[in-house]
Amino acid sequence: MFGGFPFGGGFGEMPGMGGGRGPQGPPKKINNSRYYELLGVGKDATPDEIKKAHRKLALKLHPDKGGDPDKFKEINEAHDVLKDPKKKEIYDQVQSARGPHLGARPRSDPPRSRSQYGEDAIKEGMGNGGGGGGMSDIFEQMFGMGGGGGRGGRQRERKSEDVVHKLQVSLEDLYSGATKKLSMSRQLPCDTCRGTGSKTGKRYECQVCQGTGVQVSLRPLGPGMMQQIQSRCSNCAGNGYSTPPSDQCQSCKGKCLVSDKKTFDVHIEAGMKHGSRISLRGEAGCSEPGLAPGDIILVVVQKEHDVFQRANVDLVMEKSISLTEALTGCSFTFKHLDGRILRVVIPQGEVIKPGTFKCLHDEGMPFHGRPYQKGNLYVRFNVEFPEAITAAQAAAIKAALPVPGAAAANGAMDTDDVEDVLKITGVADIESELKSRVNVAKGTGGDAYDSEDDEDAPRGGQRVQCAQQ
Repeated sequence: MFGGFPFGGGFGEMPGMGGGRGPQGPPKKINNSRYYELLGVGKDATPDEIKKAHRKLALKLHPDKGGDPDKFKEINEAHDVLKDPKKKEIYDQVQSARGPHLGARPRSDPPRSRSQYGEDAIKEGMGNGGGGGGMSDIFEQMFGMGGGGGRGGRQRERKSEDVVHKLQVSLEDLYSGATKKLSMSRQLPCDTCRGTGSKTGKRYECQVCQGTGVQVSLRPLGPGMMQQIQSRCSNCAGNGYSTPPSDQCQSCKGKCLVSDKKTFDVHIEAGMKHGSRISLRGEAGCSEPGLAPGDIILVVVQKEHDVFQRANVDLVMEKSISLTEALTGCSFTFKHLDGRILRVVIPQGEVIKPGTFKCLHDEGMPFHGRPYQKGNLYVRFNVEFPEAITAAQAAAIKAALPVPGAAAANGAMDTDDVEDVLKITGVADIESELKSRVNVAKGTGGDAYDSEDDEDAPRGGQRVQCAQQ
């Protein structure tokens, strides 16, 4: 048929083809236990147990913490396989490559890839979307032909649109983690007719659009000119099927889909950030009959907090203290995001200046995925000054805190031409004050000097520039 295989000499001794030859030696022993041994779990371990074992070893063997890089790479490889149900199923197989036949493969036995099972199969790409081996895989790799039946290889399953929903979450829930309830209405295939829309289970092609789901209409634009317009079929809503009334399912009325409402438990993990996404696979329902259900994608939106502001893994809070506390020391308490009451002590003799920051280590937000590690909490101090003081208080302050060098400065200054300022007022907001005075100078004759300089210039004429010798 091919006149000789184009890559030289036909298939020859290509493994797995069963060309009628005798035994090729004993079958290769398949390794399907090493990954479990690396993680220290049994073959019946649950996904959570595998995840916990990997996390524990990853912290211990991480190169940044002095661990062995090769061992770290191996446990990551083992976790990547065992956490994937498809890869794990292939890895756990115990059959040999040739099966029970050590000689030529019987014609009734379908061809298999030599390394379909065990660790070797995973390393050769099985479980990454590959098929079951054999002639179909060979031709697909060479000519782009595959089980999808089309020129572009395997066709992807058509899927309904995803539903994106914003989830308002408090800073307390992002600190400690929480579980939220979410109720959602959706469309699912009818259980009575199994999504066919008919009593008999038969699917009827729409006679209006001939099963295409699209209606075509013509609109005249002028003499001899027509415009073709395509729109979704109004009879079948674009799905290409329309069940006659005599065979319509009573549950869905021939629409193939029924309304459903479900309440989901949404897990908020400690340390999640604003904008993090939580996906609920296949829970959004179907937008059209015949399509696979879409996903619910929840976007975390952090609510504003009255006390704390978040800066990545750190927290910032403000604390107002009096001038006396700023000069003589103080202590105060506050309630943290997890409900703990913390006390902060500023020792006597330490002066707190306005705008000073203090750091409370390891009291910030937990790291997402590593809740035992936390950022810092920074406290910004605002010093509240009294509105006024009495003469006795002023005298006591001067006695306790004399102004250094004030007398010497006043003595050295010539006070003969001193002019007293009669009025000084307070400014509540300097930024607003300066913004309001941007246009104060406009319209007050600011060009007066220019007009005097040009007094002798001709009105309405061009200025003459004198030539210099």
